[in-house]
Amino acid sequence: MFLFGNKKEIVGIDIGSSSVKAVQLKDIKGSLQLLNVGILPLPPEAIVDNTLMDSSSIATVVRNLVASLGIKVRDVVCSISGNSVIIRKIVLPAMSQNDLEDQISWEAEQYIPFDIRDVNLDFQILSPDIHDPSRMNVLLVACKKEIINDYVGVFSEAGMRLSVVDVDSFAVQNAFEANYDYSSDEIIALINIGASVLNINVIKDGISLFTRDVQMGGNLYTEEIQKQMGVSSEDAEVGKLLAQESGNEQLRTVILKVNETIAQEIRRSFEYYNSTAGDDRISRVFISGGCSKTYQLIDAVSRKAGLPIEVINPFARLIYNEKDFDPEYLREIAPFMVVPIGLAMRRVGDK
Repeated sequence: MFLFGNKKEIVGIDIGSSSVKAVQLKDIKGSLQLLNVGILPLPPEAIVDNTLMDSSSIATVVRNLVASLGIKVRDVVCSISGNSVIIRKIVLPAMSQNDLEDQISWEAEQYIPFDIRDVNLDFQILSPDIHDPSRMNVLLVACKKEIINDYVGVFSEAGMRLSVVDVDSFAVQNAFEANYDYSSDEIIALINIGASVLNINVIKDGISLFTRDVQMGGNLYTEEIQKQMGVSSEDAEVGKLLAQESGNEQLRTVILKVNETIAQEIRRSFEYYNSTAGDDRISRVFISGGCSKTYQLIDAVSRKAGLPIEVINPFARLIYNEKDFDPEYLREIAPFMVVPIGLAMRRVGDK
């Protein structure tokens, strides 16, 4: 959404609260070829509540990951989410793109709870208002400049240049739409659950109808396992990943309890959307993020939502050489790579 340059080649780098993921793609006659993909863990507490607490450590991980993959491109697209970004769907008098660019700061002031001079703004004109053709629906996105400057600093320290800043929910949408077909009248809910943030994006025919970020994710499992079982954070992380194989009933009970908490939050979001959507009810749900691999979470979400859940495979339609990329490895990491693949699809100048 936020643009800072004009070079074409770009690498998608997703700085999550627990790891850094990188993806490089190449456009070949309308198809996307996978050139590079990788993931490295971040030190504990490097990012807390979407705040970059240890920029030097993050920059080191970014630099090491890019070097290990042999990526030569220096221009980067990254994304933000949670309380770092404000997304509003607003209704304004119908006007041209150029006119709105001139007026957006003034129009946005009533929707942004910060001094408008302290934020970066972007927008996308969505559609005419169905109730009043003299007005139009606009997607407004805002982020504090200091947050973006923090990311600019990290990539600069890593020897790279931040050219585009996107939003997690929209990156997931990019990856989904590049890999799946759906009819223009279907209402699709895209759920992305990372370590600390849960993103929900409801779309129809390529347009985002509803977005919500919740400060909740995989860290909730770790914290609850530590508390209930009296183990270290490292052991809690291992337990969270191996609950299926371990046969530990106490561990499974803790995980199932957190599953219900997350599933209930998703259900609340769906109910809120459906209460204002008229006939445009959610009909299909897709999930991504590392949490999608958690023991029986998908079953819990499906039960609460009353809808089947499918895990997004962001590699489904990508071209890649099996000599370079093990298909089994790609299947294993697929849920983690949806955001960075969506980012890598971006080009400077996109809306």
